[in-house]
Amino acid sequence: MAGQVDYRRIYGERSPKEGRRVLVDRLWPRGVSKEDADLDEWLKDVAPSTELRHWYHHDPERFDEFRRRYLTELNDPEHRAAAQKLRDLAAHDDVTLLTATKDVDHSEAAVLARWLDGQG
Repeated sequence: MAGQVDYRRIYGERSPKEGRRVLVDRLWPRGVSKEDADLDEWLKDVAPSTELRHWYHHDPERFDEFRRRYLTELNDPEHRAAAQKLRDLAAHDDVTLLTATKDVDHSEAAVLARWLDGQG
C-alpha cells in the first residue's frame, strides 16, 4: 500500500498528519537545529546536484527544464540509492518532503512528490 506524499517548508511546527519527515535539501537549512527539525530522514543524496542547483537558482522560468534535468539525475549512480530509499519510504508510509526553499511549488520537493506519485 502506498502512502500519501506531501511537501512543505521545513520551517514551522510538525503536524500530526505529516507521517515520516524527510529533508530533501543537500544543505542543512539555516536557523534550524537538528532537534527542532524533528526529522525521520535526511536524504541529501536525493537532492539536485550542486551544478543543477546553481544553474536553476530557483528561477521559476527555468522550472520545467530544471524538472527535466533533475528527473534525469535521479537515475544517476550518485542519486540512485537515495531515490530508491525515498521510494521505499513512500511505498509504506505517509511522507512529507521538507525543503528550506521559499517557493516550494518550484522546488525539488515538488518534483519528488510528483515523481513518487507517478506523475513525474
